[in-house]
This record gives sequence, structure tokens and C-alpha cells, in this order.
Amino acid sequence: MEMKRCFWVDESSPVYVKYHDEEWGVPVYDDKKLYEMFLLETFQAGLSWITILRKREAFREAFDGFDAEKVASYGEEKIRDLMENAGIIRNRRKMDAAVKNARVFLEIQREFGSFSEYLWGFTNNEILVNQDDCFQVKTELSDRVSKDMKKRGMAFVGSVTIYSYLQAVGVVNDHELSCFCRKNVRE
Repeated sequence: MEMKRCFWVDESSPVYVKYHDEEWGVPVYDDKKLYEMFLLETFQAGLSWITILRKREAFREAFDGFDAEKVASYGEEKIRDLMENAGIIRNRRKMDAAVKNARVFLEIQREFGSFSEYLWGFTNNEILVNQDDCFQVKTELSDRVSKDMKKRGMAFVGSVTIYSYLQAVGVVNDHELSCFCRKNVRE
């Protein structure tokens, strides 16, 4: 029996299939996981997601296991070290943004009790389920979240990047109607 996946999945790539089948669109409420995906999405801006997935473990190692407190404390020496790490995306503006965004992430945690409360508050803790296969790259929701994050001082958080993030962490269920994962995600 053939399992139908979303159109964007490269079925010849085990890492892509695993990501789609086990992570993409699954609701995430854990701040550590939310931060991991947030950092990866901001580095993905302008690149393909498969590039990031292939470098994910290198990112994990380089960014101290996606520990937001450690990333927030990075100084110039650590950023120079990161810029020499061939295993990750070496973009100085994204490195600076990662540090700045980690600091804002922690401020949001303090203000809301958790980043999860902040993020899920945009939908009143509801998963938004697309009712058709209309491919979108941004929405009114991603516009609002992006605008709020920018207002708080975050960078590389445009509406397209944020929509991708909302899909990845399951705030939005964008699995195609025929995808076997669609019904596996709580609606």
C-alpha cells in the first residue's frame, strides 16, 4: 500500500521523508523544541529546507544543543568560531540575528510564562487546519506574528519564514488533503 505524502516531499531523501512523516505539522508545545525549529527556520530564510535538514546535527552541536540561554550569551569570539564552521550556514547577519533572537525569545518566555503560550496565543491554542490544497506561503496570521516579533526586535522573521515555522511546529496543519499525515495530526 502506497502512502501518499505532501507534494513537496522528496521521496528519495530519507531525511526529508522522516521529517515530513514524524515532525512537520505535529503540534509542538515544548519551548526547547520550539526554539530549535525557530533557529533553524531563521537560518533557512532564502534557502531550501533540505539544506537545513542535512545540516541539522551540525547546527545542534554548533549552537549548544539549541539552548536559547547559551545562544543569547554568545559574544564576538563565539560568532567568529561559528563563522568558521563549515557544517552550518555561515552568514554573519543570520549569526547576529540568532543571538538577538535568542535574547528576545527569553524575554518572551519571561513575559508570557513560556514561548509556547506566546505563540499558541495567536490562535487561542487552536490548530488552524487548511480545508483545501491551496498552497500558501504566508497568511494574515503569519503577518501578525511576524509583525509582533519584529516589533520585539527579532530579525529574519518575515511573514514567509514565520508561516513556514507555523507549519513546521503544527500551529497550522497544511498537510494536503490526500496526505496520510493529515489525519494523524490532531485537528
